[in-house]
Amino acid sequence: MRGGPAVVLVEPQLGENIGTAARAMLNFGLTDLRLVGPRDGWPNAKAVSAAAGATDVLDGIQIFDTTAAAIADLHHVFATTARQRCMLKQTTTPRQAATEMLNHFAKRERSGVLFGRERTGLNNDDVTYADKILMIPINPAYGSLNLAQAVAIISYEWFQASTNSCTSPVPEAVTAPATQAELENFFRHLLAELDGCGFLYPAEKRPAMTRNIRNIFQRAGLYQHEVQTLHGIVSELSKPRKTTRNGPPAPQS
Repeated sequence: MRGGPAVVLVEPQLGENIGTAARAMLNFGLTDLRLVGPRDGWPNAKAVSAAAGATDVLDGIQIFDTTAAAIADLHHVFATTARQRCMLKQTTTPRQAATEMLNHFAKRERSGVLFGRERTGLNNDDVTYADKILMIPINPAYGSLNLAQAVAIISYEWFQASTNSCTSPVPEAVTAPATQAELENFFRHLLAELDGCGFLYPAEKRPAMTRNIRNIFQRAGLYQHEVQTLHGIVSELSKPRKTTRNGPPAPQS
């Protein structure tokens, strides 16, 4: 099944790894490959050689400067990691994630999977953009997967889920889940007001505080109309307080 999840490689270091990841994707029917700040730039001759003819993927590669930009059009994001993070996010497996992404696809909702740097993986700021953490079950005595292997496992599980499924598209709902771009726009609005009122203080604690706040809203699975409501709430709270308000009298005790 074409039109599956996007594969997002965050700051990949070697062209060969990009090429072999593309090859793994096409083996299992995925074609949407996105690169965030590839170290050696793009295009990359070593990637083309390693892709072994996976031109359907290479020709459609999109390059982004930031993770936020790469996932802006997605409704659901999974972050691959080999270690537990100090974040309250649900953890899932490739097989479970594939089933979820297939269900999203049936509702015309776009999903994507984040893969980190070869040496260090995703940083915590990258992970905050994800709705769920995706961990590949592996031998605890030797947990060394290279980038293309990880991409191949996720792609394989998608292929298995999609070819064995009888799922068909469902009618579009009145409102759709918020895209990452819509969430990011709200988050910037909220942070601007929190900075303005002095909530994000002291400065050295601001990065951790903003990650925690982002995780709260990322975990909520917000819909577009809910994000619009939150914008309105933040806007109203940022206005000067009125001394009196018209409305029904307060209940008497």
